[in-house]
Amino acid sequence: MNSHATSKSPAIPLELLYVIGIIAISFSSIFIRWSDAEVSVIGMYRLYFTNLLLLPLAIRYRKELFRIQPKTWLMLGISGLMLALHFLLWMGSLRLTTVASSTVILTLEPIMVVIGSYFLFRTRTNRFMIIGMGMAVLGSVAIGWGDFALSGTALQGDILSFLGTIAVAIHMLISKHIRSHMEALIYNFWVFFIAGSAMALYNVFHDIPFTGYAAKDWGVFWLLAIVPTLFGHYLFNWLLKYMNAGAVSMAVLGEPVFASLLAFWLLGESLTGIQLGAGVLILLGVWVFIRFGKDKTEALVPPDLMATEEEMVEREK
Repeated sequence: MNSHATSKSPAIPLELLYVIGIIAISFSSIFIRWSDAEVSVIGMYRLYFTNLLLLPLAIRYRKELFRIQPKTWLMLGISGLMLALHFLLWMGSLRLTTVASSTVILTLEPIMVVIGSYFLFRTRTNRFMIIGMGMAVLGSVAIGWGDFALSGTALQGDILSFLGTIAVAIHMLISKHIRSHMEALIYNFWVFFIAGSAMALYNVFHDIPFTGYAAKDWGVFWLLAIVPTLFGHYLFNWLLKYMNAGAVSMAVLGEPVFASLLAFWLLGESLTGIQLGAGVLILLGVWVFIRFGKDKTEALVPPDLMATEEEMVEREK
């Protein structure tokens, strides 16, 4: 982990904060499993509660929050809808397949971003990136094949996780386009609000109640907003002030490892040999892709909610 020479390191070791961030985002799938609420309700309150926590900071940008061009509003809307779709699909996958399979497939996101960047921005790839992509895709196929042998619902969950990963990759590509001329806090605030509102409309359309949930469920909603979002993704945003984006992006490899261990310990989930082998292959493939790829852009910074990490750093300087 290489820290930036221009920033003085904090008193707490960066490595410790880095591990804390990985563990925090790994709790996301565990918390979702703890709630009996519909995934659309979980995602809605997670984003709304996160915005409530960000509101004191957003007030500082109260003028800039509404000084947005119509074209940018359109891009924000699409980005928010893709984030909502990601939550619906990925959270839904956790009800059908194992935490290990779902989170490992999610690590394909940086590869999908670069594939999209190639077609949209003509970003070049090299041999190592292609090798890494091939290894990761092969691992995903192996997980799907293994889960199909276990049960049809597990395979359905793998497919939902894969589609959810495509959605968040599109969300990231849009954010890459917008972030050059918008403060990160403004971007995150509106995207979270749009995504949360999209899920709220989904709940209204499907007659899913907004209230009447057990205290445990409300606790899960707040835990998702605080632990994986603030102590996870926001912490990675802050670490970018001291570490390069390539190092921080490696956190995507740690999430399925810790999430699987937490699922084994807290949920009693077992790990099959196929899951372990395919998971290692995917992680190794993504590691090769990130480590040896020439396109180490900000689009490869950790996924799942924060799309504008380096601009958050600029705001804190």
